[in-house]
Amino acid sequence: MHCASWNVRTLTGKSIELVQALHRRKVNIACIQETKWVGAKACEIDGYKLWYSGGLRARNGVGILVEKELTDRVMEIRRNSDCIMCIKLVLGAEVLNVICVYAPQMGLSDDIKKVFWKELEEVMKGVPCHENLFLGGDFNGHTGVEADGYARTHGGFGFGDRNSRGVALLDFALAFNLTIVNSLFKKREDHLVTFRSGSCKT
Repeated sequence: MHCASWNVRTLTGKSIELVQALHRRKVNIACIQETKWVGAKACEIDGYKLWYSGGLRARNGVGILVEKELTDRVMEIRRNSDCIMCIKLVLGAEVLNVICVYAPQMGLSDDIKKVFWKELEEVMKGVPCHENLFLGGDFNGHTGVEADGYARTHGGFGFGDRNSRGVALLDFALAFNLTIVNSLFKKREDHLVTFRSGSCKT
């Protein structure tokens, strides 16, 4: 089972490109963020089923793409907000919970950020400890190059400097015994950088 997480902004061009990439990389389930789609709907895109959750205005938005062969295994869909949604799949004797999140950006108020983390905490507490969990998303934070006190959750292969949102993510991961899997193996810099603008790269 391969799960992944991406940002995508339009349901037409970018989502077609994304699904083609999922086929090439043999990804079964993908969490997508910053979709900006309005409403809570489902649709089919070239061999995948997409469930998404958006607000009243075209901002934020999250979605989960599941390959067609697994759609009949989806037992539950919960759309908590335009920043958090989850699905539950039964895969033989195993249960997999996939949670997709899009954390508030830097310019938003601390109150909005606190509401997000509290809501995510409640969603996590609702997952029974005997069930499997994949949490995919854009946390809008930098966890930094090295583990530095977070060896249980950070694998030591990160990028850039840690910031306060990265610390919040690491603390959250520690609290729920999660591992940031993207930090477990060494990657080329062009695989680590997800955004470039001039000389700025994150």
